[in-house]
Amino acid sequence: MSQIYQSLAHSKWDCKYHVVFVPKGRRKAIFGVVRANLGPIFHALAKQKECRIIEGHLMKDHVHMCIEIPPKHPVASVIGFIKGKSAIAIARMNGKERNFSGEHFWARGYAVSTVGFELEQIRSYIREQEHAD
Repeated sequence: MSQIYQSLAHSKWDCKYHVVFVPKGRRKAIFGVVRANLGPIFHALAKQKECRIIEGHLMKDHVHMCIEIPPKHPVASVIGFIKGKSAIAIARMNGKERNFSGEHFWARGYAVSTVGFELEQIRSYIREQEHAD
């Protein structure tokens, strides 16, 4: 198998996702200290869930990231974890020390799509598979 695949106990995998999420009300709230510290926070949170952020970009009103998530973790739980814990970190940056109930920085949803191979590569693989065996 190719070296792009990673291993779990009983599987080889290559699961990458393009994820976009926004602050509540699509506010332009990602700037200054928050923007400077949010990247390392996202990377540390992803590492806690055995994930890896391949590429990411913070805009003033949204976050784009390409994240690699093992198949043993549901995408929704990983994104929920990252959004929830980063909201707590943002509250701490803004001077709130404790009692985080009711802290809502991120909007409820997110957009996600799988990052896969190119369509033509798959078509040629399917056509040529019999000849390769």
